[in-house]
Amino acid sequence: MYWGARTDVARAGRRVVEAGLVGGAAGNVSERSGDRVIVTPGGARLHELTDRDCPVLTLDGRVVDGQQTPSSETPMHLAIYRATDAGAIVHTHSANCVAVSTVLDVLPPIHYYTLMLGGVVRVAEYATYGTPELARNVLAALEGGRRAALMANHGAVALGRDLDEAIENAQLLEWLCGVYISAKTLGEPRALTDAQLGEAVERFAAPSYTHPS
Repeated sequence: MYWGARTDVARAGRRVVEAGLVGGAAGNVSERSGDRVIVTPGGARLHELTDRDCPVLTLDGRVVDGQQTPSSETPMHLAIYRATDAGAIVHTHSANCVAVSTVLDVLPPIHYYTLMLGGVVRVAEYATYGTPELARNVLAALEGGRRAALMANHGAVALGRDLDEAIENAQLLEWLCGVYISAKTLGEPRALTDAQLGEAVERFAAPSYTHPS
């Protein structure tokens, strides 16, 4: 059942390890397929996943196929799917994201690439992993169409229309956090103003828009 999606999720698990976004059994990946969600299993080493390892769930969390226990962060994944149009979700413990999440409440928009994540990236308030409280906090940080959020003293979550986009957004967030950390060693980074961000939004929306480079 859902073998194509399960293969995609297992492959995405290996990709996030190769990209340096997670290590060991940290982090998790999921994909929505209609009214079902395929998620990586709890405690699994993502670089060793196969399609048979990835359970299939309903949106209320009932396992309908698979022998493995779903990731402990499944409640957060399901809450996001129920509240957004996300087709895939990646949760990482990447180093730059974790570092920034321990210090800031909002990642300052020091680069216009921030807009590619739906707006200024917020840091969800801390709550114990795997809890409904954490899911609520992450949803609050994603309000307004954000495609990514940091999780205080924990990591990051990135959304996408599919797994490729979710992974790209996770990599972009890690890059933005890394740029902020590097800039902070030189002085106080200059954040873009609302007006400057607005001008970038207008260019993104223009008929002649090309991907920023």
